[in-house]
Amino acid sequence: AASGLVVTFAAGLWNIGIEGQIVMGAIAATLVARTVPAPSPLLLPLLLLAGVLGGMLWGLLVGVLRVKGRVNEIFGGLGLDFVATGLVVYLVIGPWKRAGSASTSGTDLFPNEAFLPTTGRFTASWLALALAAAAVVAVYFLMRGTHFGLRLRAVGANPRSAFLMGITTNRHLLGAFAICGALAGLGGALHASGFHHKLVPAVSGGYGFLAILVVLLAGFKAKWIAPIALFFAVISVGSTQLQLKLQLDSALGGVLQGVLVLVTLLAGGWQLHRAHRSRRSPEGGG
Repeated sequence: AASGLVVTFAAGLWNIGIEGQIVMGAIAATLVARTVPAPSPLLLPLLLLAGVLGGMLWGLLVGVLRVKGRVNEIFGGLGLDFVATGLVVYLVIGPWKRAGSASTSGTDLFPNEAFLPTTGRFTASWLALALAAAAVVAVYFLMRGTHFGLRLRAVGANPRSAFLMGITTNRHLLGAFAICGALAGLGGALHASGFHHKLVPAVSGGYGFLAILVVLLAGFKAKWIAPIALFFAVISVGSTQLQLKLQLDSALGGVLQGVLVLVTLLAGGWQLHRAHRSRRSPEGGG
């Protein structure tokens, strides 16, 4: 999710709808897991591809609202987040409810063929970790080594100037939403099949909003995403042990994350303020 947000942030877009894109990726992956009887070598690629397509289409919908309907991506994204959340709840307690009961605990478990592979005693899937690393690397080279990345940064810096230079701004904005949605949808598919092994109402887990904090701390640069995301993961997992081992409230982990982001933003703002003053000082002295 954070890798995808690097792309939309580069285009000057606040893709708050990334939560909905994660959810739609999980829904699309669940559809394949429930309806396609196939062995794992065939089912898993189809499942992950469905997640990519689900998230991409939901991201493109935000982009179309932004480009064609002039709806700010923040409002359009938040609205579609609520739609996606409502849809997953409807599916879990409706058409895809567990046999004999309608429970918000989730659908029936996926077939074993739809479980992501693990190694030894590790519960995390090596395939999910490999795809996450591949996403970071792909976005890094996309933004640094391609004409698309260069043009996307130009659109984000000054859309009007980019348009006058011959860059198709709308096409690049839609492309940014499509890439971000695809990666978010892949994350949703991985979370559903590699962690929950079913579709649950809270399948996004708030990771879309957490990814925004990761990207802000990374300075919108892909190379810092992995270590910062790992740090946030350590805090999230460790916070559950605070109450058990130290008798501290587990919410302290979230407080620490928020304070860290706030301090980073304040430090960045202070640096910009000092740079602005240093540029004005020679002019005042002359």
